[in-house]
Amino acid sequence: MIKDVEIKELKVNYDERGHLMEILRHDDKIFKKFGQVYITTAKPGVTKAWHYHKLQDDYFCCVFGKMRLALYDARKKSSAYGKIMDFELGLENPKLVKIPRGVYHGFKCISDVSAIVVNVPTLPYNKEKPDEYRVDAFDNNIPYDWRK
Repeated sequence: MIKDVEIKELKVNYDERGHLMEILRHDDKIFKKFGQVYITTAKPGVTKAWHYHKLQDDYFCCVFGKMRLALYDARKKSSAYGKIMDFELGLENPKLVKIPRGVYHGFKCISDVSAIVVNVPTLPYNKEKPDEYRVDAFDNNIPYDWRK
């Protein structure tokens, strides 16, 4: 387990009209603060990786399709430095994953349809000075293979 990563198991409630899934509440133990809410998508087979933040935490949830979310702890002072975690997320395996600042993360759509991810970062996006530090998904020193 990577230090400061938190998982909230989610429950999907189904009825004849469709489904409802509560993702994050301000009274959840996992909640820290609100920055903004956005969605991002990836087409089947597409990888969006790697990046980390210095100032914000992310809260990822896949609400449509299926994705593989991978985390890599690059924080030199962390007890989990160099460790990898990965998850398969979607409505069949509903989870909210808190990704702490300093932890590289990315995802790959592993379904036949586009994956839709909801992210609730703790800070709003700053267009003039983005809190985003990227490396190429395939050409890097991270011991993870997105081709699998």
